[in-house]
Amino acid sequence: MSDGTIRWGILGTGFIAGLQTKDLKENGFTVQAVGSRSMDSSKAFAERHGIPTAHGSYEDLAADPNVDVIYIATPHPMHHSNALLALNAGKHVLVEKAFTINAREALEVTEFAASKGLVALEAMWTRFLPHMIRIRDIIAAGTIGEVRKVVASHNQSLPKDPAHRLNDRALGGGALLDLGIYPISFAFDILGAPSKIHASASMTPTGVDRQTAAIFDYDGGAQALVDCELDAASANRAMVIGTKGWIDIEHTWYNPVPFTVHAVDGSVIERFDEPVNSRGMQYQAAEIERLVAAGQKAGIILPPSESVAIMAAMDEIRRQIGLKYPADAAVPTAAW
Repeated sequence: MSDGTIRWGILGTGFIAGLQTKDLKENGFTVQAVGSRSMDSSKAFAERHGIPTAHGSYEDLAADPNVDVIYIATPHPMHHSNALLALNAGKHVLVEKAFTINAREALEVTEFAASKGLVALEAMWTRFLPHMIRIRDIIAAGTIGEVRKVVASHNQSLPKDPAHRLNDRALGGGALLDLGIYPISFAFDILGAPSKIHASASMTPTGVDRQTAAIFDYDGGAQALVDCELDAASANRAMVIGTKGWIDIEHTWYNPVPFTVHAVDGSVIERFDEPVNSRGMQYQAAEIERLVAAGQKAGIILPPSESVAIMAAMDEIRRQIGLKYPADAAVPTAAW
């Protein structure tokens, strides 16, 4: 997965940072440093994961001359400032999804990266998994005909504590940005940006979306049906439905899982079940290393412009369901 020449820094020491770091270490990537707002937290994370250097601030991590790429694993509202800090220090960035809190911030990050000649990649790890690559190949080959519908869910039973990040509006809480980003990005991956969006939601007492559902309409007549919920779990399956058949992706579809391609009569055309080392987050890291090594600023699987468009779609969903964040004050009216 990596020849180890590109050196990684980890910005943030939370749960997702640990998952990414574990996958990096298990697959030959060089994790050189970690940075936290607390030196104690940074040292504990470094010791736990065998990282040589611990920094007591994000600024010190960004300034570390032995770091080439920084993985940003802080809460959504911090992604914008953290990414700009790292980019300004000359580091490429892999930014956790949701990429930022809104499209304005996403555009600022991607434009600044381009101006500096650096890579800014959204850490939508599902995009780079082997089963998703195979699904794109099957669709491109016309195996299931013209794609008419994408259906995807992401429902989990998560902490109910009102003070938890997921339930805190000031921290970008709610189902949409944490969970809905997966099916929305999947719809963009298969069908592109929609022409119209219709959204509905139920809210928590803290003012964030408890559950959200949306229909994406496309000019050619296709639709995507996406939903998410943070206080009730489900099988979390996904389907791509075409005129000649359909693709059924098993529980939990955004992880490295099997899928089956069916013909319209229900017969099996293909069964894909390829084992993956580790959790699978190493593939997105391999993509940014590939881009850096090739001197490219954007790939075709998830270019920066698409990350901006996805944030714009979520801006529109939030507009329709009445979910506002503090960072939205300067956001113009959505295009939809």
